Amino acid sequence: MRRFALLLLFGLGLGQTLLPVEQLGLTFREEGGAWVYQGGGKRFVYVPGVGWSEPLGAELPPPQGELFPLEALKALGYFRVAEAGVRFGEKPKGLRVVLDLPAPYPAEPREGRGEGEATLRLPYLAPDLLKAPWPKGLKARVRLLPEATELALRAEQGHLYHRLFPLQDPPRLVLDLYLLAPEVEEVLSPGVRYREVYGFAPEPLRLYLVEAERGRLLPVGTPGKRALPKDLAPGALAVLNGGYFDPKTGTPIGLWVQDGVTVSYPYGRVALLWDEFTFFLGFPQFVAEAVGPDGSRVRVGVNASRARYTAHTVPGTVGREGEEVALVREDRVVALLPAPAELPPGHWALAFPKGAPPFPLGPGERLSLYGRLDPPFRYALEGGPLLLKEGRYAYDPAAENFKDPRPLQAVAPQAAVAWTKEGKLWLLVSEPTTPGALARALLSLGAWNALRMDGGGSAQLWVKGKLRSPYSGSPRPVVSALALFP
Repeated sequence: MRRFALLLLFGLGLGQTLLPVEQLGLTFREEGGAWVYQGGGKRFVYVPGVGWSEPLGAELPPPQGELFPLEALKALGYFRVAEAGVRFGEKPKGLRVVLDLPAPYPAEPREGRGEGEATLRLPYLAPDLLKAPWPKGLKARVRLLPEATELALRAEQGHLYHRLFPLQDPPRLVLDLYLLAPEVEEVLSPGVRYREVYGFAPEPLRLYLVEAERGRLLPVGTPGKRALPKDLAPGALAVLNGGYFDPKTGTPIGLWVQDGVTVSYPYGRVALLWDEFTFFLGFPQFVAEAVGPDGSRVRVGVNASRARYTAHTVPGTVGREGEEVALVREDRVVALLPAPAELPPGHWALAFPKGAPPFPLGPGERLSLYGRLDPPFRYALEGGPLLLKEGRYAYDPAAENFKDPRPLQAVAPQAAVAWTKEGKLWLLVSEPTTPGALARALLSLGAWNALRMDGGGSAQLWVKGKLRSPYSGSPRPVVSALALFP
């Protein structure tokens, strides 16, 4: 080894790159006092103290036994592929290698996952790969062969993931390498398993998910009361946090239908709708009616779905200039106010054009609100934004009633419900990311439809009473959750 190091330093000092013959795809033997090198259909002979005999070339740098000068191989036409420059860049979870190409790369992008090893053949001469700052824990062997640079990689611990893809203008070939913690799979019951997997967005994103081919999914919780998801459904195989709620009062924000009964009204975002184990995503088609003191009925909009008469169910400022608001508690009008007005917790409000209520109203009068899905579903829970729709990226929060974009732009844990085209249900939480990145990661894993639920500190996946999704602080109590039972 010491002799090799001294010779290598000597060679580099003379502008040579002396490499072991096996690293160049050559064999070496001594024959009649000459050194014979063979490989790639070529044969080179060097006589120590005399020089090259086949072919003659006194100007070529000499070999040193089992060490051969790279520059001589180039001059002798050993390599049949173009040379590419190499650059390196550190990534949060690995290394990026960029080959600057003399012409566009002809092949398709590739991704690879393995238990710890990968061998890549790059159709270029890339000697600068010998200088790569490989991440700690990754062993790499580079061979410069006549028709490719071969890169053999082995992870000493964890899993090795790689992505190889071309870029144009200028032409480049990008290789991303990641050393990641192993994936996890655990059977919970027949047809249900817990998994920890990676999707690419394009960076690797670890997902903590329960995958179910069968089971019973129920929305659980009570408006106005908060608890950890596991405590909302004792005995469940898995519990994922549900939709949004007002943090001050615990009032649900968005549609919530439980066993056919409307618990909370739509807020203008996409909802998960289901019967048995058949799931749908979409804007709820919801029919709402206000029933006046005399029993007459009038159709009303709800929250973001405004109409001439609009019911508001979420605490905060409601109504617009030119409207009046009837505040209602326990089916009795408690006040008539000019809009906009503040809707307190435990109330709902009916907004109508000033001086034109749908029926005579006054304090103490009876006023009720009824709603139903059309077509009906036994269960529904609103979340949002939509992430995937029928195998396509569908993230567009502007299409849903999100007035403050900051929560969706923050890098935070994300909770979601998804399923594959084959009908496997996923209840999942990601490591910190954004909803758009989560959508791309789910798409890379083959998800067909996906909906974000509440995220940040609310994002939690409990499996048999144990929190499986990582969170740096204390788990946050929530109002609603999705519980999977066998």
